[in-house]
Amino acid sequence: MQASYINPFLAASIHVIETFVQTKPSIGQLTVMKLELVEKHIWLKVGIVGHFKGDVVFGFPEQVAMRIVSAMMGGYAITELDEMCQSAISELGNMISGNASTMLYNDGIHVDITPPNILADHHISLDSKVIAVPLSITNVGDFHIHMLIPG
Repeated sequence: MQASYINPFLAASIHVIETFVQTKPSIGQLTVMKLELVEKHIWLKVGIVGHFKGDVVFGFPEQVAMRIVSAMMGGYAITELDEMCQSAISELGNMISGNASTMLYNDGIHVDITPPNILADHHISLDSKVIAVPLSITNVGDFHIHMLIPG
């Protein structure tokens, strides 16, 4: 998978987060690394099929996920990663991925996305190499977008 395929996901993330959280996230340094599903995070995977195949995995620290969902809900206090919170994070990933797939399509790269899936540790190989990019949202925190590179 080309590193340039992540650019539409970054642009879509900025747009969607700015719309719902009212703050423009800043983008950190792109790195290639092994994906490690650390605790106290919510991991959301969206599959990509079409001209290229792969997965995008969003890694949200629990506190960041709750702050994002709170902002999406107009400031309603979120205190746990319950089913509603997980559903809202899934929808955020779906909106970002849908917007990114539209951008890719407009560039002549035809892809579809699978429904978002909250991951447990056993759903992904820790040997998978990923392109990882951190995004930082002022007063909310940081999260990462990972694109799995097929081996």
